[in-house]
Amino acid sequence: MMSYVFGVMIAFSFLFSAVTGTLPALSEGILSSAGDAVQLLITISGMLCMWSGFMRIAKDCGLIEQLSGFFAPLLRRLYPDVDVNSDAFRYISMNISANLLGLGNAATPLGISAMRELKKKSDSDTATDSMVTFVLMNTASIQLIPTTVAALRKSYGSQQPFDILLCVWITSVAALAAGLFSSSMLKRLHPLGKGHTRAPRIAHSTD
Repeated sequence: MMSYVFGVMIAFSFLFSAVTGTLPALSEGILSSAGDAVQLLITISGMLCMWSGFMRIAKDCGLIEQLSGFFAPLLRRLYPDVDVNSDAFRYISMNISANLLGLGNAATPLGISAMRELKKKSDSDTATDSMVTFVLMNTASIQLIPTTVAALRKSYGSQQPFDILLCVWITSVAALAAGLFSSSMLKRLHPLGKGHTRAPRIAHSTD
């Protein structure tokens, strides 16, 4: 779907540039932006690799299991139909941990794995309450350390890339609280879970 969106945006850009006579400026912008994108990726890749490696070490040394136990009291209330000892619960805990560190890229594959495990418990195409809650928590996640944002700020010359911590904490907590409150209200309106929300399709990798 996103490929069509970007395709339309690119086509519209070329059309608008041709109409306004700014094709040379568009060509120059494409070339300079491509170089800037590569430089940005190199700049932030170091921090992303470091924290992604940290998450791998945490998984191998059993820290993730301890985090699962730490989050268990809260997650058990949010996911009453998910077994604490299941793979789904572990992937959910790992996803939350990655989001707490601001590692959206590292959290994505963990979120996909968690959603696959949750989907195994459902025989229909209707999203369960746990699936909806997980998507909500993955999207409006609390970030204790906004690693990716700090790396971007540093790449653009910020002398104190982490001085946004307080704002990030306030906004992320507020967003998650608002989402969970809205979800709770909707569950009360549809206590039988017979809504029309469709379960997200999980794309299988061909790599």
